Amino acid sequence: MKYLHTMVRVSDLDASLDFYCNKLGLTEVGRKDVPAGRFTLVFLAAPGDEDAQVELTYNWDPETLDEGRNFGHLAYAVDNIYEVCDSLMKAGVTINRPPRDGHMAFIRSPDNVSIELLQKGKALPPLEPWLSMENTGIW
Repeated sequence: MKYLHTMVRVSDLDASLDFYCNKLGLTEVGRKDVPAGRFTLVFLAAPGDEDAQVELTYNWDPETLDEGRNFGHLAYAVDNIYEVCDSLMKAGVTINRPPRDGHMAFIRSPDNVSIELLQKGKALPPLEPWLSMENTGIW
């Protein structure tokens, strides 16, 4: 058995690609438009880790997506959690659970998918402004 991907439904493909690619740093590794089914599949992966993919499913007909807490979250290891969170904040992404411990943070996609960011290796030493930053929203 081999892990292939996790599928996430999205309501606005452009906003989702901006978030996952331009802000989070994933790259598009495949795309398939299915006119008969009226949907588009876009496959994304972290650079250098193309075996672990996220499939964005965009249905062409409008639909309302709720938060689906039964899904849980996506998780990515990062080289420096403080630098990644700072870059995301500067790009307008809310840090729902700041990396106060130098190890873990949570953000949300435009469709409210929870994404966990984990520091590679050992936790970084606690550092401001993260140490005193409060949670925002849910994660």
